Amino acid sequence: QVQLVESGGGLVQPGGSLRLSCAASGLTFSSYSMRWYRQAPGKERELVAAISARGSIRNYANSVKGRFTISRDNTQNTVYLQMNSLKLEDTAVYYCNAQDAQSYWGQGTQVTVSS
Repeated sequence: QVQLVESGGGLVQPGGSLRLSCAASGLTFSSYSMRWYRQAPGKERELVAAISARGSIRNYANSVKGRFTISRDNTQNTVYLQMNSLKLEDTAVYYCNAQDAQSYWGQGTQVTVSS
């Protein structure tokens, strides 16, 4: 059974930082590209960042470029999202996604940026 478990969300002030983690099990993690999505209330889910299976290719949404960094540790079956200089508009539920021939999702972790 595939499981993706996100952690690291919380409440942070504007300008602050958080690091999200997504621990994967039940799949060959190193074969999957990994993605972070987010969904704010009343909005569509959007792709935030993606990393290739071996970590050599990373892509970011324009809205987070230069502030967020995606990384992975294939020995720990974990993908990370380092979020710096957080803004009010970064508030959302953040979801981890594993993508190969099949697609798997985590349950999400809430990130709230508020003063």
